[in-house]
Amino acid sequence: MAHRNARLTVRGRVLLVERVLGKGRPVAHVARELGVSRQCAHRWIRRYRTEGITGLHDRSSRPWRSPRRTPAEIETQVLQLRQEQRRGPDWIGAKVGIPPRTVSAILARHQMPHLADCDPLTGEPIRATRQTAQRYERSQPGELVHMDVKKLGRIPDGGGWRASGGTVAQHASRINKMPIGYDYVHSLIDDHSRFAYSENLVG
Repeated sequence: MAHRNARLTVRGRVLLVERVLGKGRPVAHVARELGVSRQCAHRWIRRYRTEGITGLHDRSSRPWRSPRRTPAEIETQVLQLRQEQRRGPDWIGAKVGIPPRTVSAILARHQMPHLADCDPLTGEPIRATRQTAQRYERSQPGELVHMDVKKLGRIPDGGGWRASGGTVAQHASRINKMPIGYDYVHSLIDDHSRFAYSENLVG
């Protein structure tokens, strides 16, 4: 699974290295093909030269030190209040003396479920959430493509009579010259590369 902010998967980084080092192609051309900047491409090549194939895998973005992180005893107090009282960040923050946003960050860091997903009597999670750490991804490009279609009604150039003023009769001649109907925007996303393509098809 790639880092959530990464433009390339590990396979994409391998392709970048193969095309630059293996085939001797310019970095700028390969970077443009794969949709990344030249700086990004040079970084992956540098990591490959120093660390080999392992250098193409993701690293944790967690800092080595967090000097401004909330003290451990405060975090423990926040977690205890959440478990015992089952209250939200505003109430807990007022009790502990820290901002509600800090309380929310502490609860998220310790993977505490939202109150809306828990039983109000026992505090046990009873509702499924759409958040997941598992990213599904096919092994090869083109193996699976997701498609969605958006239906949009046609609007004449310059907008309708409500936008430009006047009456329907005054705009009838202009509107009649344009075929009435809908446009259908077809959007496809490749499951492996996450490459997206959209095309407007007339209905």
